[in-house]
Amino acid sequence: MSIFDIIGPVMVGPSSSHTAGAVRIGYICCKLMDEPVRSVKIGLYGSFLATGKGHGTDRALVAGLLGMKPDDGRIPKSFEIAAKKGMQFEFYEAKLTGANPNTAVLNMTGESGRELEIVAESIGGGRIKIRKIDGLDANFSGDYPTLVVHNVDEPGHIAMMTEILREQKVNIATMQLYRECPGGMAVTVIECDQKIPKAALTGLEQAHGIIKVTYCDCGD
Repeated sequence: MSIFDIIGPVMVGPSSSHTAGAVRIGYICCKLMDEPVRSVKIGLYGSFLATGKGHGTDRALVAGLLGMKPDDGRIPKSFEIAAKKGMQFEFYEAKLTGANPNTAVLNMTGESGRELEIVAESIGGGRIKIRKIDGLDANFSGDYPTLVVHNVDEPGHIAMMTEILREQKVNIATMQLYRECPGGMAVTVIECDQKIPKAALTGLEQAHGIIKVTYCDCGD
C-alpha cells in the first residue's frame, strides 16, 4: 500500500470513486480506443446511476474520454469541450446483475469507425478495474502498459506471445487468461513493466491465430 492509497489521489472532486475513478475509466477507455472517440453511449449502474450526477460522474467519464486525467481543472466543462470537438455522447441506465455499484458500460465509436465496448468499475480511491472488452472477460487496473490479445484457443499461443515480448526485452508484470470454451475465442491480458515497442506489437498482430491486439499505453 502506498501513501496515495491512504490519502487518495490528486483530483478534481468531490468523490474519489464517483469523480476521480470515473475520469480514470474514461481515460483508460480513450487509451484502449487509440484514436479520438467520435460517439459514445454510456450506461451507468448502481451508485454511479443513483448519485453520479451530483458527484459529476457523467462529466468525469466524458472528460476521461477526451484524454483528461483526474487532476485536470477542465473536468467540470467536459460536456462543452466535447461538443466543440464534435464528440457525441448519451447516457442510459445499464441493466447489469451482480456488478460493482460503481460500474459503467461504454460503447464507443472512433473516428475511423472502429467500435469498442468496455465494462469498467471504480473500486475506491480513484482506482479502477476494466472488467470486459467486447464481451470477453478482462481484469486489469490501467496502472501498467497493457496488452489485450484476442486469439483462438490453441496450444502454443502463450509461449509465442511471451517469446515475442522477450525478444524485445519487455518484462511481464502480470498475465491473465480467459476463454469462452476449449478451442473457442480467448483473451490474454498482459501487464508489462515498460512500454511495448512497435516491433512487438507488429509481431503479435501478424502471428498465427491472433484475431486482435489492443494496446493500452496507460502506465503514465
